[in-house]
Amino acid sequence: MADYDVIIVGTGAGGGTLARHLAPSGKKILLLERGDWLPREPQNWLAQDVFVDNRYISEDTWYDDKGKPFQPQIHYFVGGATKLYGAALYRLREEDFEELQHQDGVSPAWPITYDEIEPYYSKAEHLYEVHGAHGEDPTEPYTSAPYPFPAVSHEPRIQQLADDLAAAGYHPFHAPCGIRLNEANMPYSACVRCMNCDGFPCAVHGKSDADVLGVRPALEHSNVELVTNAHVVKLETNADGSAVTAVVVDRGGERETYAGDLVVLACGAANTAKLLLLSANDKHPQGLANGSDQVGRNYMFHNSQAVLALSKDENPTVFQKTLGLNDFYFASDASEYPLGNIQMVGKSQAPMFHGEKPGETKLAPEWSLEKVARHAIDFWLSTEDLPRPDNRVSVDRDGKLTLSYTSTNDTPKKELYGQLRSMLHKLHMEPDHLFHRFAYMKNEIPAAGVAHQAGTCRMGSDAATSVLNQDCRAHELDNLYVVDTSVFPSIGAVNPALTAMANSLRVGDHLLERMGARAEAAISA
Repeated sequence: MADYDVIIVGTGAGGGTLARHLAPSGKKILLLERGDWLPREPQNWLAQDVFVDNRYISEDTWYDDKGKPFQPQIHYFVGGATKLYGAALYRLREEDFEELQHQDGVSPAWPITYDEIEPYYSKAEHLYEVHGAHGEDPTEPYTSAPYPFPAVSHEPRIQQLADDLAAAGYHPFHAPCGIRLNEANMPYSACVRCMNCDGFPCAVHGKSDADVLGVRPALEHSNVELVTNAHVVKLETNADGSAVTAVVVDRGGERETYAGDLVVLACGAANTAKLLLLSANDKHPQGLANGSDQVGRNYMFHNSQAVLALSKDENPTVFQKTLGLNDFYFASDASEYPLGNIQMVGKSQAPMFHGEKPGETKLAPEWSLEKVARHAIDFWLSTEDLPRPDNRVSVDRDGKLTLSYTSTNDTPKKELYGQLRSMLHKLHMEPDHLFHRFAYMKNEIPAAGVAHQAGTCRMGSDAATSVLNQDCRAHELDNLYVVDTSVFPSIGAVNPALTAMANSLRVGDHLLERMGARAEAAISA
């Protein structure tokens, strides 16, 4: 008999959410996390440490398809990537689950519909305490429940930006924010509405991450166990290769082995693919669950740009990430194909710019870095990245990870940038001052920005062209599931975290039914 009913590998948006959902069932659950608890320390909120010194970035080395090494922007902590995410918790649009024509090709349909995942979006929004306002964004899909908390208010300069956009005929909306903010009663608010949120760890646990709202509540149940610093290096199967029988862990240089009736991977798109490929055996010579040769393929991570515009007036905003714009998300009068999403990112700080090459900033001499930071209004532009079989993760026998990637939808990406640039004169901005924020991207190699990675183990109804079925179970192994963003057939143009959380809850219900268990109502919709 196995030691555990369920083993979950990874504690981020997928794994941490699943652990909390399964915990009330009483089933014996083991969480394996490659990293440790992220330290709560003054450096959590220091831009120099986070953005320049890369204090919390892993020491991994990956390689591009030309063999050039790079350091991926990846984090190994309890809570995974959510420990440093911007907590922008968007739903994919309803059309994103359907086949959608883009300039560079077709974004494929999912094997599930928006109708099937919608109730889980509502549950995830409640679980992660999302603040928002329905009805402002014309592209918004229908919802079965209101947001649990009101939208985070705009500070004056961002409110002016919203008013200027509306006056120009656009449809700005309050961005859905996963922060634990109580604006009506700040003395009792976990979030203090600081400038050190987007891209930073939260020292006061005011961010709705998978550590604070996933793992910790799960561990309140005696049937849930967490092992940190546990690097899963291989999955072993039974003799006929039909089920996983052992999870092999490297912990402090020592090998440990765990057994579970059900094994769920949530390591992130690149590392989940890597683990499956490294687990090849006689029955699965191309890698576990890889009879279709799709493991590692169809890697996506958004064709994104972090840019700043210079406001004619100073921008004293502290918490800036409260506004979004989807007027160009689908084909429109502006374009015959989708361009993508525009939203705010965390406020520029002068230390973020240090280390950039002067030629990259291209700032006029009178603009010092401090002055730029005072006048900056910062945007994040996301264009959908299309799945391509040659955009892939591969590994050699020594575990060296190669990420082969060529961007898609470059023309829509340029056009989305052009749309924003064309608005500047209407928004009280300097019309010729729109700059890329290289410090935010952290690396000149685009593929190093792996925060929105997806697609390497996509789900589908056809085992010949996918890795998982619609329940996110491997076609070839009866007890192996995946709940991170690697399951995505497409990525849309908004942040993927909430979709990963919602899908994890959906798969969680399937697992509870399979185990004959019933979870208590931990989330009231």
